[in-house]
Amino acid sequence: MRYRPLALVLLATIALAPPAWSAPRNGKKKPATSTTAAEKRADSAPAVNILSIIPAQGEPNSTITLSGTAFTEKTVAYLGNTEVPTKVISPQTLTFDIPKLAPGLYALFLKREDGTTSRTYNFMILPPKPVVDAISPDSIAACSSGAERRITISGRNFEPGSRVLFDGSIVASSYSSPESVSFTVPAVPGGLHQVQVKNPEDTTTTPITLSVISTPEIFGVSRGESFVTYYKLIIEGKNFQPGSSLMVEERSFQVGLNAGVGKRLTAGAARSGERESVIFVDCSKLVYQRYPADPTDKDLRIQVVNPNGEVSSVVQVTAP
Repeated sequence: MRYRPLALVLLATIALAPPAWSAPRNGKKKPATSTTAAEKRADSAPAVNILSIIPAQGEPNSTITLSGTAFTEKTVAYLGNTEVPTKVISPQTLTFDIPKLAPGLYALFLKREDGTTSRTYNFMILPPKPVVDAISPDSIAACSSGAERRITISGRNFEPGSRVLFDGSIVASSYSSPESVSFTVPAVPGGLHQVQVKNPEDTTTTPITLSVISTPEIFGVSRGESFVTYYKLIIEGKNFQPGSSLMVEERSFQVGLNAGVGKRLTAGAARSGERESVIFVDCSKLVYQRYPADPTDKDLRIQVVNPNGEVSSVVQVTAP
């Protein structure tokens, strides 16, 4: 009976001692843990997802539309390390404009204000495509020369290495700025011709049309030198050619003689038994050597016809 108090003390000591499994390892206390309100919100917020990217590639300033889930007003896009502002249309749709970044492949993902990010997708930024807005002048005369054949192309996204394509072939050109390139029109036949600008990355503009006008036009006819049996009529204008012909019709002012007499004289080609001739000086001047039957003034109707069949308007002049 004298040992009972000692047994009770031992039982009480054992009961008050902490269980072995709750003792900290290595003698260290286990830190208390707690979940912040932000972490709880992040854990409970739905994941931000990208379901579609339209288009899947583009050039700077192009608008990209993303469809997905859980977009917020403060959701932003990233292209690589570059943050790109977005316009959130709805929790399922947002858009952004591609910034001016170098062409190449970029990692595209979204980041919400709570730090949640979407899966990363590959996105290709294309070189900016050159665009032609206008050319000046948009038409030239076939026989023009020098500065008259210089064309200025206005547009955007031109580069120092840009080249001008004329009917699909590269011609010498001068780069002035991202908005301006110029070139000289080569010698080509009349008609419509295509002009384009090609950047070093092989991006090419939509063709724009340049009109080369080859229709002959008479500005005026004047009397030149006179000789014993003939005199010269100087025909001035534009777009005359070495093989151009002169159509001449004369009507006499003498009473009773009003019948028209017409002839065709080709520059550089002599007709059998015909003394009169036409000399091609250049594309702006023809010389008609006329041998009148008498010195009486006549009503002459003159027209120039080019080898391709294009004709000038008829000009009337009074001369022997």
